[in-house]
Amino acid sequence: MAPRTDFPPVRACLFDMDGLLLDTEDIYTLCVNELLREHKPSKHPLPWSIKAQLQGRPGPAALDLFHNWADLPISREQYKDEYYALQAEKFKHTTALPGVEELLQKLGRTRFWELKKDAAVAKDEAAATQKDDSKDEAAPKENAPTTTNGAAKKPAQKPHRVHIALATSSHEANFRMKTNHIQELFSVFETHRRVLGDDPRIPEGRGKPLPDIYLIALKTINDSLPEGEKPITPKECLVFEDSIPGVEAGRRAGMRVVWCPHPMLKQEVDKNGEAKLVLAGLLNQAEIEKKKKADAEKADSEKPGEIDDGWADYLPTLIDFPYEKYGIQIPDEAVDKEPSMKESAKIDKGEVLQAVETKVVKN
Repeated sequence: MAPRTDFPPVRACLFDMDGLLLDTEDIYTLCVNELLREHKPSKHPLPWSIKAQLQGRPGPAALDLFHNWADLPISREQYKDEYYALQAEKFKHTTALPGVEELLQKLGRTRFWELKKDAAVAKDEAAATQKDDSKDEAAPKENAPTTTNGAAKKPAQKPHRVHIALATSSHEANFRMKTNHIQELFSVFETHRRVLGDDPRIPEGRGKPLPDIYLIALKTINDSLPEGEKPITPKECLVFEDSIPGVEAGRRAGMRVVWCPHPMLKQEVDKNGEAKLVLAGLLNQAEIEKKKKADAEKADSEKPGEIDDGWADYLPTLIDFPYEKYGIQIPDEAVDKEPSMKESAKIDKGEVLQAVETKVVKN
């Protein structure tokens, strides 16, 4: 099919975290491989064919898949204790992946367009009070743009603010462990615009690849838009994902998607010739159909995409992100020096800073 090209400009960017913003996927693999080496050497190292199935899913679902494959000689409780103890140590060293800091900074800078618009509106309102309203309304629009044949030109897209939200399957405790030491990076996500894996608004069993988490993330934005700004629709959203279930969740939410996977995941997908299926959100179709039967009410509103429909793109990295392709205009960095731009995101007191105690099991 011919890919769609007439998308509206992106007004909201929704971000996954693990493997997309942070290098945590390699840390997860390192922890699993340490335990496989100790308890099940025949399964070491964790193959990417299995790793790909674990990525992006809620913790319980990922653990079920892993244990069904690994068949460890230890209990699930012992595995979880040892696994979380390793994570507690290694998550202290998470870092942002290439291009992430610049991308978040530039999207945050689009707040300038909102401030500029507010200032312009205030100026226009002040000027209007000094004019004769009736005379002004009767004045012809002499400077309306036209083409060479006299037809009206399509007005240029005005710069606009791009809102952002976080949508991660990581539960709160893990989120804090991963972000305690990099608070500034995540300060761009206002607390009420963070949807974590244990958010009570996500119904049980409705994690990725189902769309709930991204639809909830969009709702957190729409519920807190400035007065007068019209609600953002799913097709005006751009989901950033590294995992296959995450891409499918975004597609099923009716949103555009950027897939920026780990190089080894991309290699695994290419080996099987499944890249187009991933971008269309079709790789987990059989699993979704089973869940649809249990929730027929939502079946019609959660359809995946089609191959080559233009709604999703693969990017090998977030460095030099192509903002223009998505109708996003970034103000010059000089605007960062303006006093009105110094306001930071609204973060609840204690958010991110709170340490998390994790049980450490000694042999």
